[in-house]
Order: sequence, then C-alpha cells, then structure tokens
Amino acid sequence: MHVRYVARSDVGLGREGNEDAGIAAPYVLAVADGMGGHAAGEVASQAAVYAIAQSAPAIVDASPLDAMMSMLSAANEQIGRMAAEKPEQEGMGTTATVVLTGGSRLPRGHIALGHIGDSRGYLLSGGELRQITNDHTFVQTLVDDAQITPSEARTHPARSVVTKVLQGQHPVEPDLAMVEVDPGDRILLCSDGLTDVVTDDVIEWTLATISETEAAADELIRLGLHGGAPDNVTVILADVVDLDDAPPDSNGAAPTYLVGAAAGETR
Repeated sequence: MHVRYVARSDVGLGREGNEDAGIAAPYVLAVADGMGGHAAGEVASQAAVYAIAQSAPAIVDASPLDAMMSMLSAANEQIGRMAAEKPEQEGMGTTATVVLTGGSRLPRGHIALGHIGDSRGYLLSGGELRQITNDHTFVQTLVDDAQITPSEARTHPARSVVTKVLQGQHPVEPDLAMVEVDPGDRILLCSDGLTDVVTDDVIEWTLATISETEAAADELIRLGLHGGAPDNVTVILADVVDLDDAPPDSNGAAPTYLVGAAAGETR
C-alpha cells in the first residue's frame, strides 16, 4: 500500500495561537489538539507529535498495535516529564489520533489506528464517510446511552469536556484497532476545530467530489473558517493508492510535513 498525504493547520478565527499539531510522514499520520491554558496546550501537542515522529522509524519491523501503544505511551511519558519540570504547565494534555500506514508486519490492505481524546479519524470508502474513532467526551457517553441524539450533541454546552487525553499522570489507555482500506479510499484525521463547525455530510461531499489531495484538504480548512472557526483547525488527509500505481521508491522519498505547534506556528 502507498498513500499520498498532505497536512494543513490554521489558527482559526477565535484563538490567539495554535495549540493543534500534526504530522504526515512515511508510515505515520497524526493529529494532536492540546489543552491546558496559556502556553501549555501547544507544548503538549508539540511534545506528542515529536515523540511520535521520533518513534516512527522503529515501527517498520514491529507489530503494528504494539508499536502504536509504544508511541502513545512515549508521548504520554514525555508530557508528564515536561509538566514535572515546569509546575506552570501542570495539567496540560493533548488528544492524539494516529494512523500507521506501513511496516513489514502491517497486514496488506490495512492501517493501524490509535486514538485518545476527541480529535477524529474518518475513512471515505466507496463515496461514503465513516467515523473510525469514538470521541472520548462526556457528551459522547450521553449519545452512547441514548440520552441525547448526535445532532443534540453538536450544541450541547458540555461538548468540549474530554474524558481521556495524554497527560502524563497515568498510564495511557488509547483505543487501538486495525482498519481495512482499499485503493481509492481516503483517510482523514482532524481536530475538533473542523468537526465542531462542519458536518459529516459536508465533509463527505467535499472528500467525494474533490479528487486532488491538496485541494480537498485546503477546502476543508476553508469550510472550517467559513463556519466561524472558533478553534484551531487541523487536517491530515491521505489517499490510498495501489502499489502498482505508486512511483518507484515513493515511500522512501516521501516528505515529512509538520503543521501547527509542531512547526512552530504557535503564538
């Protein structure tokens, strides 16, 4: 399997700085949305993405889900160390949604998914969009218990209350899964700055109708801004391409994109 990928991040219209961070690189895609007050959220998301990036070379020969757990644990521990060194950053944390797209032990036609928090992962397959992550939020528990509807969740006053993040205070407990993909599918990772203001139907239409990877990612950012973008908006988009259609040595020559706090785009 080969993927063509792009990363985009915008500070949005309601924030002074960018507390999102993202990476798109050979074998790994990730988005992190930091929290924790002034100058701390961006530190946590940046630390998580850097830890994931540093762990990426080791995943090539590892069991995919074991590698994912190791990457997220390393990110969690790094955030804990940084918070211990600077008391003013105590309590900072970040979401993390990560996809592994390569490695010798990754089954053909699959990606490995790791997720904690409310940054989302989606898969567009056959023109239909499917959310492949489950939000770790108080509001999602209400939806799961049928106390409110998904449409009511979009405007619920507690929709930003996250129940699990990388915070360095406890061992990490992410959701881990293998997801089957086919050539022509699209993988989208995004912060809630997009999904809070753009509906799944609009995301589906955008990804199904704009074929060029960069143009589709740019349009999602534009839609987030058009929707008011009270938060940072980050998008990682990857198109699954059959190996027969991939250029020679494409994975080895593929670039690494860092966006948001991971690229120093903070305050």
